[in-house]
Amino acid sequence: MAHSIKINGTAHNVDVDDDTPLLWVLRDVLGMTGTKFGCGAALCGACTVHIDGVATRSCVTTIDSIGDSAVTTIEAIGETPQGNALQKAWLDLEVVQCGYCQSGQVMSAAALLTATPKPTDADIDGAMAGNVCRCGTYQRIRAAIKQAAEA
Repeated sequence: MAHSIKINGTAHNVDVDDDTPLLWVLRDVLGMTGTKFGCGAALCGACTVHIDGVATRSCVTTIDSIGDSAVTTIEAIGETPQGNALQKAWLDLEVVQCGYCQSGQVMSAAALLTATPKPTDADIDGAMAGNVCRCGTYQRIRAAIKQAAEA
């Protein structure tokens, strides 16, 4: 089936089955590899993107469910004030170890800061609970979110 989707402000036409996960459209069809495959069951957060500003797991979101919604990926999140501040904080505080989960972490954090510009620790914990970091950089992630919120 032919689908037209808006990703990072650009319309893309793709010919995939209706039930194809957005993750595979991004990675395999469009070559946008910043969004990662982690578990395939929306449990780890590595595949997080924004759909109309809401953090969404792309591994379980089918292409036919997108409709006219705007999709934002890690490739463009730095163009937003929250994403830019987060990316700077991530670098300043050396959050990344292996880095595999970090695109999903940043996308969830950006959605949090958009909705809650001055988050509490409880806000951060709630928003980030679905993002797994096997390296255990959770304290640095929290510190980076707090730094970005102050920017």
